[in-house]
Amino acid sequence: MTEHVIVTDLGYGDAGKGTVVDWLCAQGPVRAVVRFNGGGQAAHNVVLPDGRHHTFAQFGSGTLRGVPTHLSRFTVVDPMALASEAAHLRELGVPDPFGLLTVDRDALLATPYHVAAGRARELARGTDRHGSCGMGVGETMAYALGHPDLAPTAGDCESPALLARKLHALREALEVAGPPVEDCVATYRAFAGRVALVDSSFMTALPRGGPVVFEGAQGVLLDEWHGFHPYTTWSTTTFANALALLDGVPAVRLGVVRTYTTRHGPGPLVTEDPTMEIPEPHNTTGPWQGPFRTGHFDAVAHRYALAVTGGADALALTHLDAPVSRMCVSYDIGELAVGTAGDLDGQARLTERVLRARPRHVDGVDDWPAAVADALGVPVWLGSAGPTAADKTRMSSVIASERV
Repeated sequence: MTEHVIVTDLGYGDAGKGTVVDWLCAQGPVRAVVRFNGGGQAAHNVVLPDGRHHTFAQFGSGTLRGVPTHLSRFTVVDPMALASEAAHLRELGVPDPFGLLTVDRDALLATPYHVAAGRARELARGTDRHGSCGMGVGETMAYALGHPDLAPTAGDCESPALLARKLHALREALEVAGPPVEDCVATYRAFAGRVALVDSSFMTALPRGGPVVFEGAQGVLLDEWHGFHPYTTWSTTTFANALALLDGVPAVRLGVVRTYTTRHGPGPLVTEDPTMEIPEPHNTTGPWQGPFRTGHFDAVAHRYALAVTGGADALALTHLDAPVSRMCVSYDIGELAVGTAGDLDGQARLTERVLRARPRHVDGVDDWPAAVADALGVPVWLGSAGPTAADKTRMSSVIASERV
């Protein structure tokens, strides 16, 4: 670890970002893991060689190795969910998880009222559900867009009177039930006393102290602006937020893909194959996400993800131990064109095309790193054949004439 690394999933999520971040943190001193999008809906699984396992949601996936986490201004912070996660980390031998955490004061705050409103909205869609993790992240983002001056932030936890006013306004606007505002204020005040709340100067200085790993949440194909609308997340899942936080400091852009393509819940999955039976110990059908779906490696979708991110310097290829040998190399509708950011009507039209697409496959793939590098035009730098850092292998050097 001599450079900053941005870890981003080039699929629909669940490609193994957590295990890649854990491996990076095992290679040498890492200053911090920075979360640069999403919130408590992340589920990044890390398994240590001694068998300890944790599903990281808000803490960075280097925590079990003692690497601090910074929740940037682009994250949605849920203090109640953080407390539950910290409790499990203590059970695994992390003595003071909150002592490893810094939080940007401008990060939005997810509350039980957001959670209730988001779940009600998804249930109201009936059979037309878009897919949700049920953690209120989308509702938090939507409320902040509509009420920018009233949206609670992590920094408000230091000001009980201000926070109470914002929570009362929030609860009234969303028209939902939930715990008394006074109880929430007490919980959030305790949270502010246990973590370090910082301003933007902290993030500016952080990369100067040593290598930093930026850990993304979800996947590029779910991106709020470039994903297959409306089956998307309220979050920028590309490299963009991390690059904004770095503000010109160079970093390696590392895209993560599996040897087969998966997704949770409704939405396009062109290569879906219900006959694929691959064990998924960390992915199951969820009450809000919906079923976990499996398909063959989709080079077309991953090329689209690379195009909307502006490219990657290298790839991490996971699940090399999976019994798969088929790759989708093209669609009958051709390649997917990148639209204009913010044109959700255009993205919806793209989604309709993708839902009608049919894959064209090649069979007999046995050298997956070579096949993926050839199909995507990006070198595979790291290969993973299992959940632990010991299951990772460097496949090639990261060569890039220019870092952005």
